[in-house]
Amino acid sequence: MHGRGARLARALLAGILAGALAAPATAGPQVVVTIKPLHALVARVMAGVGTPQLLVKAGQSAHTYALKPSDVARLHAADIFFRMSETMEPFTTRVAKALPDRVQVVTLEDTPGLRLLERRTGAPFEEAEHAAPGSDHDHTYGHGVIDGHAWLDPDNAKLMADRVAEALSASDPAQAATFAANAGGLKADLDALSAELARALAPVAGKPYIVFHDALQYFELRYGLRPAGSITVSPEVPPSAHRISALRQRLLARGAACVFAEPQFDLRLIEALVEATPVRVGTVDPEGSRIEPGPELYFTLLRNLARDLKTCLVAAG
Repeated sequence: MHGRGARLARALLAGILAGALAAPATAGPQVVVTIKPLHALVARVMAGVGTPQLLVKAGQSAHTYALKPSDVARLHAADIFFRMSETMEPFTTRVAKALPDRVQVVTLEDTPGLRLLERRTGAPFEEAEHAAPGSDHDHTYGHGVIDGHAWLDPDNAKLMADRVAEALSASDPAQAATFAANAGGLKADLDALSAELARALAPVAGKPYIVFHDALQYFELRYGLRPAGSITVSPEVPPSAHRISALRQRLLARGAACVFAEPQFDLRLIEALVEATPVRVGTVDPEGSRIEPGPELYFTLLRNLARDLKTCLVAAG
C-alpha cells in the first residue's frame, strides 16, 4: 500500500487506537437490585460510575413478585445482586442459590449494626389474640421473624450505604474512592432528611391509625407514631370476615383516626372496614411503587410517607 491509501490506513488505525485509549477501561460493575428503595440507595453510591438495574417495578410487590426469564438472565450476567432478605423478597431464594459463584449476592439485612425489629405479633397484628385483657400495649415482638422493611429508618439506610460502597469497591477497586465519597454524601443527606421528618411528624405523634399490613414499624418507632393495628397479617393472605369485624370494633374503640391503604393492594378491604364509621381513608406507599425509580426515590418515598400520614391524621382532627 503506497501514497494516499497508506496515509488513510495509518490515519484510520490511529483513530481506532485513540478511541480505544480514550474509552474507560470498565463501565463499572453490573448491578441488579430487587426493590426501588434499595435501588435508590445503590444508585446514589454508584453515581458517576454506573447505573443499577431494578427488578420489581411500578405496580408490583416484592412479596408476590415472580421472576421472568429476562430477570434470571440479567441476574446471571450481573457482578453484584442486592436484596433486602429472603423473607422480604421470597422470589430471590431459589435464584440466589443458583447464581454462578462470580455473582456477589449482598443481603442488606445482614449489614453489621443494622437496627432490626422482629415482626409484631399479638393483637392487633395477627389473627390470634394473645394480649392480656385491658392491655394498652397489646402487641409483642417475638417468634424470631425479622420485619424486612428496615430501610424505612434513615439510620439503617446510612449503614446500608456503607455496605453498598464496600460491596461495590470489592468488585471495582479502582472506583473505591468514588463509592466512599458518594456514600458519605448520601449519609449527610439522610441525616438532614431525618431531622426534617421529625419536625414534620411531631404534631401527629401518638395519634392512632390502622395500616393495610404492618410495614411501617421502623418509620413509626423512629418518629413516635402509634399504629392501632394492621388489616392483614401477610399481604399474600386476604383477611377473614372475622378479622375485618374485629378490626372495625378495635378502630372504633381505640379512636383510630385513619386507615391507610397501599396502592398495590385491593382497596375494597379498606372500604369494608370503614363502612358506616367516621374513620378516614388514606394511602401510604412504603415501597415507592408510584414513584419513578432513580437516585432520589428514597428521599421522595420517606417525605411522601410523612406527608400522607400527616395529611390524613390532621384532617381527622
